[in-house]
Amino acid sequence: MKHFNLSYRRRRPLRPDRRALMLFVWLVVALMLPNLVLAFTENYNGWSVAAGITLPLGLYLLSTLATRRTSVIALLLTPIVVLCVVQIVILYLYGKSVVAVDMFTNIMTTNPAESRELLGGLAPIVLVVVLIYLPLIYVAFRQLRRGEYQLSERARRVVALCGAMLTIIGVQLLYPAGEVADCNVVRCEIFPVNALHNLRIAVGNRRAVRNYERTSAEFTYNASRTEKVPMREIYAYVIGESSRAQNWSLYGYGRATNALLAERDDIYLFRNMITQSNTTHKSVPLMLSSVDAEEYDQLFCRKGLAALFGEAGFRTSFISAQSRQGAMVDNFACECDDVLYLDTPGCDLLLLQQMKRIVESTDEDMLIILHCYGSHYRYNQRYPREFAVFCPDVRSDVTAENRNSLLNSYDNSILYTDYLLDSIIEYLGSLEVCAAMLYCADHGEDLFDDNRGLFLHSSPTVSYYQLHIPALAWFSERYRAEHPEKVAMAARHRWSPASTSAMFHTLADIASIRSDYVELDKSLVSVCFDESASRLYLNDRNEAVLPDWRIGIIDLDRREFLLHGIGLCIVEFLYLGFRAIAGVIWK
Repeated sequence: MKHFNLSYRRRRPLRPDRRALMLFVWLVVALMLPNLVLAFTENYNGWSVAAGITLPLGLYLLSTLATRRTSVIALLLTPIVVLCVVQIVILYLYGKSVVAVDMFTNIMTTNPAESRELLGGLAPIVLVVVLIYLPLIYVAFRQLRRGEYQLSERARRVVALCGAMLTIIGVQLLYPAGEVADCNVVRCEIFPVNALHNLRIAVGNRRAVRNYERTSAEFTYNASRTEKVPMREIYAYVIGESSRAQNWSLYGYGRATNALLAERDDIYLFRNMITQSNTTHKSVPLMLSSVDAEEYDQLFCRKGLAALFGEAGFRTSFISAQSRQGAMVDNFACECDDVLYLDTPGCDLLLLQQMKRIVESTDEDMLIILHCYGSHYRYNQRYPREFAVFCPDVRSDVTAENRNSLLNSYDNSILYTDYLLDSIIEYLGSLEVCAAMLYCADHGEDLFDDNRGLFLHSSPTVSYYQLHIPALAWFSERYRAEHPEKVAMAARHRWSPASTSAMFHTLADIASIRSDYVELDKSLVSVCFDESASRLYLNDRNEAVLPDWRIGIIDLDRREFLLHGIGLCIVEFLYLGFRAIAGVIWK
């Protein structure tokens, strides 16, 4: 009987106070998980790492002072729980970094279809966070309905005392951490404060996008044409998506991903082109504006490329294979006479069909902007099956082990872009008009290329693969006859160092449009092009910086730039050369 009673006691349900304590421990561990991982992935000094663990942990423990009911505490901290979920997914995807400003902006502007595609490829980590955090919220709701699930006074006092001690220690650690880090440690290196700070910046950027119509209302280019040829003019501006030069055979890639363009002798390839941003919501607007990275704040006060051409007498059209995203590119698109977002996203050849319809509906001079879906993940959904040349290409799980399939599908998407550009050229060339086409990708892509394990784009730290992008120009026979000097300059500048800031000015110069905001020293078809100008990159905090170690460029990236004949700056070349010589001597 005594044994029976002992067994019965062991099988009795936990008392309400113990259940409440278990929920609280579960909550604190779940909240601290990102802090523990970031302590190993980020380049924080030891003081910052210690403060980043003790201070948040202390504050979480002190939350018991608010109420004895841990279910209430868990539900009040649900926004932080959601932030933890996002942070863990980001760490899985990029291997490091707190949730950055651009990542929050991507979340706000990415359409639901793209989100589903990405999450579908992140099944392992999605399953992990669901198993950790979803039951936590469920149990909290269940306990909320049972008011007896409360911490005992004794447990509450112990937890609060430990929290107070850890908070005091964490605050004390901030001083030496700040001395070493030379930054605001709380806002930059302590989760979740740094993530919330980035969210505040992202919300401010979104507000600026929404206010664009008001802030740019009084702007005018005062544009005019310096030359008018005796025939119709049509200029096509094709904006690629997530296409990196590394996988274009025109840039030396081993696979024949540009078989059609390679057969042409009338295209002018710009080999030394880098992007100003590795995020679509910043890179594409910069490609459609006279603003460059150094004056990014002016982006919300100036109108875009379509407004410039419109003032010069062109009919303007914007056709996008992507859906509206509420981003800055949509504001510039709305300045066109014709705006069309395709109902079938991802099928870029439909852009050409709509372009033909618009061109044949009028006899006006035209600027047509085509915004592609290009090589955006998921890659195997960006082309019809007849372009599945490189196989296997079906699997799209985001894992390094699946790189072969990801690479094959990515190369097939480049192959499809090659077909699209060749088709656009064939169509424009068949018209009795003065025509030109300018193509440039918005940014590149990482594909698990080295031991960093980087994938996709938009990461706060970038790589060669995200920076080096393809760009090219094509001119019709009649354009070459009317403007031989501009065509000659395009050929001359094929190796000139340039960034996407050149696109606006190059296209304006191709159409012989002048304005106080059109700078010929940034035009790749001008004899005035300045090859010595610094190429700047817009970092996560919208600061214009040189593309160097500050944005994550390492020796691996420098070697790739060197192999492709690209120099970021003379200092980078001297540094790489010194390292190579030192390595030979050391051996």
